[in-house]
Amino acid sequence: MKELKKEHISQEVFDLYDDYAHNKLNRRQFVEKLSLYAVGGVTVASLLSFISPNYIDNLLVEPDDPTLDSDYIHYDSPKGGGSIKGLLSKPKDITTKLPGVVVVHENRGLNPYIEDVGRRTAKEGFISLAPDALTPLGGYPGNDDDGRTLQKKRDRNEMLEDFIAAYTYLKSHKDCNGQVGVVGFCFGGWISNMMAVRLPDLGAAVPYYGRQPSDEDAVKIKSPLLLQYGELDSRVNAGWPAFEAVLKANTIEYEAYIYPGVNHGFHNNTTPRYDKDAANLSWERTIAFFKKHLEV
Repeated sequence: MKELKKEHISQEVFDLYDDYAHNKLNRRQFVEKLSLYAVGGVTVASLLSFISPNYIDNLLVEPDDPTLDSDYIHYDSPKGGGSIKGLLSKPKDITTKLPGVVVVHENRGLNPYIEDVGRRTAKEGFISLAPDALTPLGGYPGNDDDGRTLQKKRDRNEMLEDFIAAYTYLKSHKDCNGQVGVVGFCFGGWISNMMAVRLPDLGAAVPYYGRQPSDEDAVKIKSPLLLQYGELDSRVNAGWPAFEAVLKANTIEYEAYIYPGVNHGFHNNTTPRYDKDAANLSWERTIAFFKKHLEV
């Protein structure tokens, strides 16, 4: 059996995975449709293994990184899920107050990739909090399939309250300078947009391939936005023209980038949808944006 590489995989397979990851197909339907692409010595099992996330081998910042203080905490979310677990990360031995960043997971809970993004953010000189909206249901269950099943059981607006509460927690943290932004991916991108709608004092929002707010909500945004999209992500991108029209009409500060030839999830380095160049460039822009708007 030949070794699979990203260039061997047709766009239809990535689109199938997107439908599966966003609950448009159950696992049986996904595997059945995937079998159509198991040709030329490629098996369904090998396709499934290749396109599924590999967390073990792709951490960029180890959990025990000696330059960081990174540990789980619980904070109160009275309008959401009650007591919410999150990974709080900050540079070790800090002597000044730092800007804060809430890191929002996809539609499957606080998995190792999002924890890693939280640590990456701390390595750049921020105090980050990556909450787990699955906490009321026992937390991220150790795999994304079960994580998606659990997250469907929670109301998304109640989960939004959990991340707003994370903002409040960070803003008043003894090591935070009071300026807090948010970065989120997929579901977390929608949360980031909605935090900008709900929080007039939010320092900056960076939604990655997130669903856009309604026109009625979008006009309420006061925070500067950095919007990151993948060119091949037609599902999410369909809402961008209307959102941009509202931003322009209301002179809301924003930057937007559509990265050519990349899929939804291009920042996630644990799956073959990852695009290293787009991920690195988008992250450089994210950090620069936060430093511009959150440092005092």
